[in-house]
Amino acid sequence: MSQYSPSGDMLVEHANLSLEEIQRQLDEADSKKAQLEKLLKSKREEGKGAVVQQIRKIIADNDYDAEEIMNLVLRRRRLSGNRQYRYYVDPENPENVYSRGALPGWMREKMAEQGLDPASKEDRETFKANSLQLVEGRQTA
Repeated sequence: MSQYSPSGDMLVEHANLSLEEIQRQLDEADSKKAQLEKLLKSKREEGKGAVVQQIRKIIADNDYDAEEIMNLVLRRRRLSGNRQYRYYVDPENPENVYSRGALPGWMREKMAEQGLDPASKEDRETFKANSLQLVEGRQTA
């Protein structure tokens, strides 16, 4: 019975190996992969210096201050301190507050206790409407 492999005769070549030999070859492949990943990381780190030099040259060639340009490059959009969100408070424990984003553990637990699925948007909305107190206008910094 002939065995075909897109990589040529590799499957046929390895068909007669013992379990131990197959495992040894897999371990060698894992070790080589780890070495190559380490080398790749090292090469990427080495390359960063050249990129930094290129960026500095571009900035200098255009008569700009490097710090000023890098501040512009790295500037992240910041939320205004006046932005207001709704937030929900657990009436049983006012320290339990939820505004938006990932659900806190206390909220997941309370939903599960009520047979609600935290992964379901409908169940989350039901829980907020029936079990939490809505507070409007909390400012974020």
